[in-house]
Amino acid sequence: MTSVAPEAKLVDHSLLQHRAFLHFWVSRMGSMFAYQMVSVAVGWQVYALTGRALDLGIIGLVQFIPSLLFALPAGHVADIFDRRRVAMVCQMVEWMAIGLLAAGTWLHWFKEPAILAMLLVIGLAKAFEFPTMQSLLPGLVPPALLPRAMAMGSSGIQAAMIIGPALGGFLYVAGADVVYGVSSLLCLLALWQLRYARSDRPPSKREPPTLKTLFAGIDFIRQRPVILGAISLDLFAVLLGGATALMPIFARDILHTGPWGLGILRAAPSIGALGMGVWLAQSPLQRHVGRTMFATVAAFGVATLVFALSTSFLLSALALVAMGAFDMVSMVIRGALVQLETPDGMRGRVSAVNAIFINTSNQLGEFESGITAAWFGTVPAVIIGGLGTLLVVALWMHWFPELRERRQLASEPQAETG
Repeated sequence: MTSVAPEAKLVDHSLLQHRAFLHFWVSRMGSMFAYQMVSVAVGWQVYALTGRALDLGIIGLVQFIPSLLFALPAGHVADIFDRRRVAMVCQMVEWMAIGLLAAGTWLHWFKEPAILAMLLVIGLAKAFEFPTMQSLLPGLVPPALLPRAMAMGSSGIQAAMIIGPALGGFLYVAGADVVYGVSSLLCLLALWQLRYARSDRPPSKREPPTLKTLFAGIDFIRQRPVILGAISLDLFAVLLGGATALMPIFARDILHTGPWGLGILRAAPSIGALGMGVWLAQSPLQRHVGRTMFATVAAFGVATLVFALSTSFLLSALALVAMGAFDMVSMVIRGALVQLETPDGMRGRVSAVNAIFINTSNQLGEFESGITAAWFGTVPAVIIGGLGTLLVVALWMHWFPELRERRQLASEPQAETG
């Protein structure tokens, strides 16, 4: 057994002494718990109202559109204005929208169009909140503690993604309005905690926005095949292989379970991701990271096929756990490559572009799943997605040899780019 060095213990202790970071962490957890619970409730509620698989895809579409249209402007907003205040405004908008969902559902005023409208508002606020919170964190802890702060934040998010859907599914037994009501209280907690997440550092010099600076992140990524290959591989793999939007159908019509089962299925990928994340924290990737990324994305596609063909709740849940674990490896490699290959002066804009890829793979992937399910059926749609993921892996290995042959995460530092 490897002993923990005294310095590591001091680092852990000192991280807990940064109260601004702790308030920030609680805020992120409250916001993430609320979002996960709302996602489960909306999917079940809309499918119960309409019975159409296409509508589950539309849920993903209305969340994707704002993230696509406003990601780059959101990155500049985070660089120009006070990041804490921007994030607070975003969380206030989310709290109001979820509160309206609770009231409208309780009073039986809200049907599908109103629910989708509230999701659109939440998606717009999330489009600005994500890059703002990402760029706020480095100002709350010393640079030496930033990796541990990011690890603690990632672990908390995965825990929220595990518990949140399960809790939302159990609470849905009492009604969708109960889920929305609890979620709105969590949003209020997040907003209150964020008030105290103040940085003691003076604000850095803000670069005035221009068209050149707005699109600088895109140019930076386009010129670096390793980064472009990593984030585009993850984009298309999750876009094709994701089956999240169709889980209400699998839960009710194929696996014959209720909202509680849906909550467990939604939590299963995060269980796998959390377990893999803990393992990677103890055994970091050091060799053949490119080939490892391609192998785990291919395994993600195989696990997707297992989930599609399964009629057993246990096997389906295990397949989702495996999907989450394999996706975590890909996510860690992609995130490390983006951070290590990008100079500090470009990280905000590159993060905004990366957010577009992430949101595209998640929300647009849900729309793609709904469309293919409406055309070909639920099970064939997921099978097509799994096979598509394997095809993407083969093509990307040929098109991005630099990524395929990448041995280590770290490389020579890049020059600052304006």
